[in-house]
Amino acid sequence: MYYQSPYRTAKSKPKIIKVAGEGKISIEPDIAEIRLGVSTENSALAKAQEENARAISDIKKALTTAGIPENEIKTADYSIHPQYDYVEGRQVFKNYRVEHMLLIKVAEINRAGAIVDTAVRNGANVVSGVTFETSRYEEFYRQALSLAVLDARRKAETIAETLNVLLSKVPLSIVEITDGKMIPYQTKTFAVSEASTSFHPGTLAIISRVHAEFTYASM
Repeated sequence: MYYQSPYRTAKSKPKIIKVAGEGKISIEPDIAEIRLGVSTENSALAKAQEENARAISDIKKALTTAGIPENEIKTADYSIHPQYDYVEGRQVFKNYRVEHMLLIKVAEINRAGAIVDTAVRNGANVVSGVTFETSRYEEFYRQALSLAVLDARRKAETIAETLNVLLSKVPLSIVEITDGKMIPYQTKTFAVSEASTSFHPGTLAIISRVHAEFTYASM
């Protein structure tokens, strides 16, 4: 977003105050995106793929039964890697590892833990992370942008008052610099136990930044 003021003459170069403004909105997220899947290993590639496909199918069926729409369960990554051992300094083939990761969107974040537990009970053995987001991002971002502009204006006014100069009411220019943030929950290790999984997403920070220029004149 860029605004250019007509306040500029060919006769004189305007005196300018340059400032940066920041606006921040803290909200509670209402969407969870879960990344989990299945890793299988076998010396026969076809066997590893078959075992993996079966587990993924079981997970998808269990999740749809739990109320997750099919279109909210997507493949995030699929990879095949040969595994090797080193014997007396030589690389010796061990087996193949097949990994299929799913990205699951959960509209009710209080169910995120239960969804993870359901997937694990049905074959998931990799949980790589959970990201919390908001379905009203654009609305909150615009609020943050407005706060950023006001912040820039207040800073320019402070500088002008300190210098005892007259600040123009309309900025010469405003440049929007976007920067949204999310709060991720990253799981490096995941242990299957009788205890249920729970997540604490905290708050989501949505931040907007602008650079602004204001002209000023002597009092």
